[in-house]
Amino acid sequence: MSRPIFAFVLAFGALIAGFAPVKAAETRPNVLIIVADDLGYADLGFQGCKDIPTPNLDALAKSGVRCTSGYVTGPYCSPTRAGLLTGRYQQRFGHEFNPGGAGPNVGLPLSQTTLADQFKAAGYTTGLVGKWHLGNQPKFHPQKRGFDEFFGFLGGAHGYFPAEAAAPILQGTKTVKETEYLTDAFTREAVSFIERHKADPFVLYLAYNAVHTPMHATDARLTRFASITDKRRQTYAAMLFAMDEGVGKVLNALDSTGVRDNTLIVFFSDNGGPTMPGTTINGSSNAPLRGSKRTTCEGGIRVPFVFSWKGKLPAGATYESPIAQIDVLPTALAACGATPKPDTKFDGVNLLPYLKGENKDVPHTTLFWRLGGQNAVRHGEWKLVQYDAALDTPGEISRGVPKISPPRLYNLAADIGETKDVSAENPLKVALLQSLLQEWNKGNVKPLWGQGGQE
Repeated sequence: MSRPIFAFVLAFGALIAGFAPVKAAETRPNVLIIVADDLGYADLGFQGCKDIPTPNLDALAKSGVRCTSGYVTGPYCSPTRAGLLTGRYQQRFGHEFNPGGAGPNVGLPLSQTTLADQFKAAGYTTGLVGKWHLGNQPKFHPQKRGFDEFFGFLGGAHGYFPAEAAAPILQGTKTVKETEYLTDAFTREAVSFIERHKADPFVLYLAYNAVHTPMHATDARLTRFASITDKRRQTYAAMLFAMDEGVGKVLNALDSTGVRDNTLIVFFSDNGGPTMPGTTINGSSNAPLRGSKRTTCEGGIRVPFVFSWKGKLPAGATYESPIAQIDVLPTALAACGATPKPDTKFDGVNLLPYLKGENKDVPHTTLFWRLGGQNAVRHGEWKLVQYDAALDTPGEISRGVPKISPPRLYNLAADIGETKDVSAENPLKVALLQSLLQEWNKGNVKPLWGQGGQE
């Protein structure tokens, strides 16, 4: 080869090599995590709901994998979110209960590395739209926990109409005057984030506060559900429909910006619907599950759960083995080829090989729950649980620190509704599950604060 041609080949090769990292960065997947608040297990079309249409969430489920044994590790709002953002059981670091006050250290402990920290270190743009509920003090603010952008509120609940809003809506750290119905405002900001960052690899955590109380809905949506005679259920339906419309607009934004096929989408609820007297009942249904938000029965912890990634995960599939929200972070990092920070200790696992059918084992042989005196352990199809004993007396109201039931054993394959306690017939199974729970508890710490602020 002549010297000039050889020089040209070397120069061209260097040029191509120089462009290679840019191309790799442009094709890194995005991540969209959508979390509903206090959603009933039975209240989506793909879960069998008949009176509330949810076409956009149904389409999302059809585009991906529906996890029929999808769980959260906390039966109410804040602990679930702490587990989501760390990939760890929240009991490992004391975030066992909702933050019930404004104390200086009440919030997701600063010792914990968040999902946003992980992805920011990997070069991603990170955004949170919606509900935070992981601490009100400045040091716990989302933008101090790895999020580049934040639009939403810091607490556990918020009015949906401007006149009903007791707490501020923040854009970053600044209070803004919001004029739209809050679900619509969160949708608007999520769409804006996607449109502004379509050329970046991004992670967007869209945390709707729908369908959490207060029960506020727009007149037009209430009219749509005029045939529902139960007024609470009618308002709930209108609120859920607003969220479903919002999800549709967000998915359309992914389509219109050309990034849908390159985006891993996760959807789930932070806990089951509040159906038990003493909770702020919102008109939801957890059928056929027993129990409610704030309990370790299936109705409090088993939730609708979907993973969608066009061309990467099977469409219209179901996955039956137990998974949990602590799996979302390690799964998302694996999808994006990002290495966890060196000090990371996940309890969750990368679900991609399981959802794809490449790994026929189960992601978790055992899952655990603890909420004060309530606890549960699922090992295979067996579940041993102690729960709020108010469930055993219809009409009894559960407030404050609950009375706890005796340990009860259920076979979920035969009895998803936890109707028949089979502990007496299976003492060895009870002993095994108790020993697994005791061993797990050795890796946990005492709660950093008490049981206040349970809603």
